[in-house]
Order: sequence, then C-alpha cells, then structure tokens
Amino acid sequence: MNALQHAIPYLPKEIKIISDKLGVVNDEVKMVFYNASGPIYTCEVGDKVSIRIAQGMFVDLKLASPKQIASALGVSTSTIHRNRKKYQEGGVKAFIKNTSERAPYKLKDENCADVQKCLDDNLSIRATAKKTGLTEATIRNGLKRGDLKKKDSENKVKSTSERSVEDQSSECGIGVKRHGDRGFARNGLLVEAKPQFEAAEGVENAGVLIALPVLISLGLLDIGKEIYKKLSDGFFGLQSILLILAFMALLRIKTPEQLTGNSPGELGIIIGLDRAPEVRTLRRKIRELGNQGKAREFADLFARRWAGENPDALGFLYIDGHVRVYNSRKYKLPKTFVTKRNLCMPATTDFWINDANTEPLFFITAEANNGMLSMLENEILPEIKKLAGKDSRVTLIFDREGWSPKTFEKWYEMGFDVLTYRKGNSEPWPEICFYEKETKISGKTVKYNLGQRSVKMIDNKKKQKKDFWMREVRRLCDSGHQTSVMTTRQDLDDITIALRMFSRWTQENFFRYMRIEFNIDHLCTYEVELADPNRLVPNPKLKDKKKELAKLKRELNKNLKEYGETVLKSNEVERAEKRKLEKKNMVKKERINELENKCQKLNETIKKMREKVPLKETMDEKDIVRLEKERKILTDTIKMAAYRAETYLFNLLVPQLLARSEDEGRAFLKNVFQTTADIIPDDENEFLIIQFHTMPNQRSNKALKCLCELINQEECIYPGTNLRLLFIPPELHPKLRPCQEP
Repeated sequence: MNALQHAIPYLPKEIKIISDKLGVVNDEVKMVFYNASGPIYTCEVGDKVSIRIAQGMFVDLKLASPKQIASALGVSTSTIHRNRKKYQEGGVKAFIKNTSERAPYKLKDENCADVQKCLDDNLSIRATAKKTGLTEATIRNGLKRGDLKKKDSENKVKSTSERSVEDQSSECGIGVKRHGDRGFARNGLLVEAKPQFEAAEGVENAGVLIALPVLISLGLLDIGKEIYKKLSDGFFGLQSILLILAFMALLRIKTPEQLTGNSPGELGIIIGLDRAPEVRTLRRKIRELGNQGKAREFADLFARRWAGENPDALGFLYIDGHVRVYNSRKYKLPKTFVTKRNLCMPATTDFWINDANTEPLFFITAEANNGMLSMLENEILPEIKKLAGKDSRVTLIFDREGWSPKTFEKWYEMGFDVLTYRKGNSEPWPEICFYEKETKISGKTVKYNLGQRSVKMIDNKKKQKKDFWMREVRRLCDSGHQTSVMTTRQDLDDITIALRMFSRWTQENFFRYMRIEFNIDHLCTYEVELADPNRLVPNPKLKDKKKELAKLKRELNKNLKEYGETVLKSNEVERAEKRKLEKKNMVKKERINELENKCQKLNETIKKMREKVPLKETMDEKDIVRLEKERKILTDTIKMAAYRAETYLFNLLVPQLLARSEDEGRAFLKNVFQTTADIIPDDENEFLIIQFHTMPNQRSNKALKCLCELINQEECIYPGTNLRLLFIPPELHPKLRPCQEP
C-alpha cells in the first residue's frame, strides 16, 4: 500500500491513500486522516468547516499536494488553493465566523439615518450591514416594522427584442448605454469601467460564463494584472480585454474582425458592460499590451503556475514544431518546409512543449526556423530545468528530427532522458524476437507485438562504438513493418515505452484541434520588427562558388569521357583518319587541363571561405526583420488558457454522463458555451444567476446539470463585483427519457 503502508503495517484495510505521507478513512459518518504515526485528524462528513480546515492545513504542512487532496476529497484544486491561502493568513480562526462580537440587534435612532442612506444608494442588505456595523437581521426587522424603507429598485427583466430595440436606438452607437462612464473615459477620468449587470432574458452565448471560474483559477486575471500595467484610461481596461479575448477563443470567434458578426450588446452583457469593444478598439488595446513588451514574461508565469499545480505531469514532455505560414510578399522572411503544402515557404516555427497529459505548457518561437536539435539544446532544455527543478529527471518525447545519439549522451548526464524513433535503416529482427503484449487505452484493449534489446551507440564520424547504451523497443506490425523506438530509460517496461511513444500523435491531434477550433495559425498582425543582424547564416558566396565548381566538374567529366572514347576509336581507324582524331584529342586535352586548373584554384578558394557569415553581410540591416512576436505570444497564451479551461471542464464530464465522452465531450462543451441563458443579478443576496435555456436533448441537459453543480462549488465571485456566480441548469422533465419527445 506504498510508503505509508510500509511505515505503519497496521493501517485500516479500508484506508484510502492520498500521498506517501497521508491517508483517509471515510465511513460515511466520520473522516479520519492518518499519517505514519497514526490518526492525526478527525471530523464528521457533513462538517464543511472542519473539512476546509483539513484541506488548508494538510497542504500547508506539505503532507500532500493540492491535486492529491482534491482528487481524494472530490473537489477542485482551486478550492484547495483558496483554503490553503485562508489557513496561511488566519489559521483555524479564518474558517470560523466570530459571533461573540455581535453588533446590536435593535435599530437605534442614531444609526437609522445611516442605514436609510445606504439603502437609498441601492446598497444590498448585506453590504449595508457591513458598512454600518449592524446585523442583516436588524435591518430586515427594521424594514418589516416600517422604520426603514428600501428604495424601489425592481429590476425588470429585459427580453431579447427589448434589448435589440434599445441597442439600435442608441445615438452614440450600437449598444452604447453607459453614457456617464463613457463621458468620464473621453476626458481621461476613468481607469476602467466596472462591471454592472441588469436582468436580461435570453442572452446569446451566455453559457460561456460557466468557464469563468476555471479561467480565474488558471490565473488569467491574476497573472495578467501582475505582469501588465494598467492600460491607458478608458472605458475598456485590462480585465475586460483579457476576458473578451478568452471568451472569444471559447466561442470560436477566431479573429477580432469576426466580432462584427456577433451582437456587440449581447457580448457586452457577459463581460458586465453595455457592449463589446469594436474591432479597432480591441486591436488598439492589444497593440498597447504588445508595446509593454511583457508577453514572454506573461507566458512564463502561466507555465510556472501550471507546472507547480501538477508537477507529476512534467515527468514526460512532448516536443514538436508547428509551422505558421507567412503569405504576404511585403517582407522577406526565412523559408522552411511546410508539410501540409509540401513546399518551402516563408514561415515561422513555434516549438510547443506539452505535458504528460498532452496539455500545453509553453511554446518558444524559433529565431529563423532553427532545427529541433538546436532549439532543444539552446532554448527548450533551460526552460524545462527552470520548471522541473535541477534535481528532477524529465523524459523528452519527440520525432526523428531530434535524433542525435552523441547529444543524447550529454543530455543524459544533464538529467534528461529521451524517447524517440530511430533514424536511418537497420536490419529487421527475426519474428521470434517479438512477443504479444496487451493493455487498455481509454477502456479499449490494445495488443502489440514487441521486442527489445540494448544497443551500444556508434559514433558515425569516427565509426567507433561508444560506451553509451540505449534501449531499443520494436513493434512488429501486421504488415511486417518494424517500428523502432529508442530510449535512455532502462526502468520502464516495453509496453509503457511503446504507449508513451505512440501517444506522441496526441500532440499532433492537439495542433489540429487548435488550428481548426482556436485558429492558432492566425497572425494577429502582419507587422514586423528588426531581427538580429549578427545571426549566422550559410554564406551565399560560398554557395555560388560550390555551384560554379559543380558546373566545372560536370564539364570536366564530359570532356574526359569524350577524350577516352576518341582514344579508343583511334586504334581502329586508318592512318589519315587517325591524324584527325589525334589533332582533336590535343584540343580536348588542353581543355581538360584548363578545367582541372580551374577546379583546383576554385577548391582552394572555397577552403578559405567561411561556411557561415553574419546576416548583415548578405543584406541591408533595415531589411533584416521578423514577424512581431509580442501580440502573437499574448493571444496564443490566452488561447492556451482557454484550451486548458475547456479541458478542465471536459475532465468533469465523466463517462457516466456522456457515454462517448472522448468523441463528443468537447463538442458538448462548445454547445454549452454557445447556449442562450438568462442573466439575473440578485443584489440583495449577492448572486449573479445564470439560468440556462434547454439544450437539444435530455441527456445533454443532465450532463449540464451535473456540470453546474460542480462549478457552483467553486463559489466564484465575478471579477470587479461582489456577486457570486450561480449556474442553474434547465429543469429535467421526469417523464421523458433522453432524446424522447412527447
């Protein structure tokens, strides 16, 4: 029963191991937590306060990671992080409401005016109680007796048609209603408009708000506000821009220009404003963020946060390059081979690093389409070491492009293992070397014919065997083809190596999904920036000289061939004809000698020339440019966060809810995001209610109901307000089976 069981061999049989330092026994009445010394904490199953204390305390004492506690107790990791922070700041007292210092119950004459003023200012009863130091019950009793009067602020629910007429009739533009805030913004007196909500019926795409708690837990707003300075004073600020970009990604609004195909008033409601920004406004704000030059820092902080929350996922990392084509002819960019078009085209290569679950961790843009080996050596491995730690060993999984046994030996000493396909031809193994292995993938039984052996690597330059051993695992396909996988891992069994290597296609599927659904290839700007003029490139003059030498050698070989044929022919002809051939041979011989001398001089010239030269020696420095990276890194990082949020929600959809969750889970979530819902603020109870409209079938409604229940446990506050999000699913009809009409 792992390390905990070895330490204390008399643990209860029903114990559930949380980590190597902690376990729990849950008998549906009490929960008892154990460590190596025995029981250390107990509480009743229904005692939410005690369970929250346990969550914060155990993580703070490093008895288990947030993810392990969350998995054992059936809550989200963000809940664990919130309780740990609460425990660190206030200890056990932070979880217990102090009722000893209770404010006076009776409403006195001297504070009645203060309470009435708060109510007249449209403050909720809870907010009024906090401000005046009274209890909520005191204020409610005062309202019942008539000592206080609440301002009539009945929020009439506006229908879709009413909002449409109101948006259209605005004189300042479609959907513009908050004229006061916009007036302050025009005069530079408003940093950012605060979210405000009115009751609205049938808001398009309001279902995307179900991803907001996850986006917040991933750090979208926290990291954004930590890295970026506030934007220039105006109606749309940093929070609204980050939210609209994330919501656009989830709603598959793939470019700012596609905003024109959506109602700005409806999109504005979900970000708490009167309307969404115009295309030019959004592009101006993105440019302003790009000018701060902190996109790389923004992306790195996300990677550190995600790596810290799930360090186990760093054990295996998938690495592959993704090419983005540049279709304009305005600037001259480095070319690379584009697989999907089978052409060499101007393009930019991004190298993506995905964790063991194939979720994106970070990406690095190559300076000039550098190869995978050089990018791994110079850019990727240092970043991985920062994330994983100096003492952690990481297994890198990539394709044949990174094949280099000499480099693998160096990486092995640095703490990196590799898992890749073998490059080049090799002798096939006899079929007797293979044996059948069986495993399960996503509930399906998979059989492989595998064989393995250790291989002593050969230095191709010196043709000598080195004292560096790798392990080769081969799969025998039904067609007779043998797929060779090479690794430095000696501790894993062969079936695990095969599964990890063949799972590399999940990263290819990730690229395809991101390209189709999130438009990851989109260039948010065609602007360029100056590139490094001292970057070494192949010497073009050397290339021309080699072409000239090759041309001379072809001519030389042609003359040598003709000269030899003439000599052979001269032995078979008469004397008169022989004299003509000898004269012709003299001319050929002179030409051959001339060509040989030219080739010799050209070879000497080539040997003196440099293989690579600085780029500034081959073209004007003003023409040495690359595509601007800041805005691209910013938007791609937000798309990564949106993809991770979707994945988090996808993982909540257990197979019991969607039997074909692997196939339809993401499609279901896409429909949820685009579902219409009513948005009703409840200021008195401080709720923002999102009432979903029905989905196409009862089965989907059932899955949505479960999803709402899980997300409601997050108790997420809409940023910039005191309103807690409350998601209400459509009511299920008890007499209908899924997909059955009356």
